[in-house]
Amino acid sequence: PPRSLAPARSAMINARKKILKEKGVAPTDLEEEVAKALFDIEVTPSSDIKADVRDICISGAQELEVKNRIALIIHFPYRVWKHVRKIHGRLLRELEKKFSKKHVVFIAQRTMLDKNFKRKGLQVRPRSRTLTAVHEAILEDVVAPSEIAGKRTRIGVDGSKVMKIMLDPKDKDKENVEAKMSTFSAVYKKLTNKEAQFVFPTA
Repeated sequence: PPRSLAPARSAMINARKKILKEKGVAPTDLEEEVAKALFDIEVTPSSDIKADVRDICISGAQELEVKNRIALIIHFPYRVWKHVRKIHGRLLRELEKKFSKKHVVFIAQRTMLDKNFKRKGLQVRPRSRTLTAVHEAILEDVVAPSEIAGKRTRIGVDGSKVMKIMLDPKDKDKENVEAKMSTFSAVYKKLTNKEAQFVFPTA
């Protein structure tokens, strides 16, 4: 191959290592773009998170349209989630710079076990694997690095349930969190099919 293509090709091969897919499943163009953005951070000498990014890979990425804006949902294998949490805010900022105008949301890949868990050879279903627990964890992932201060469930006249999620007031001025409220709701709905409204408690 011509010499000029070699660096670009080796960068792509290295970026591919940042994607962990099931055997035989090809990554999408979007996933390759996210992987390349992570790899760029990893090889940037001035980056203070490059060492942590080295231990991080993604398991998927998807886009979601939210009120004339695109949200980018990045899924991480659960085993690398502790590394993501360590640099959550800084990594989010870096990726939002690279994917300008997009709201980026990180989600850990969790396995849900239904009521037939005994078939899988387990005696007890861990609470962390129940539908409720996984949905609660997704709620925390969606708003991170902000924190949830309280939850209420409102039942509509038609019997529909809407969760009202109160975010910690100390995060109000952080990273345009207020502008992301509708993104949080749309992403949570997309991943769980449940309605949730995110607000800061009024004094």
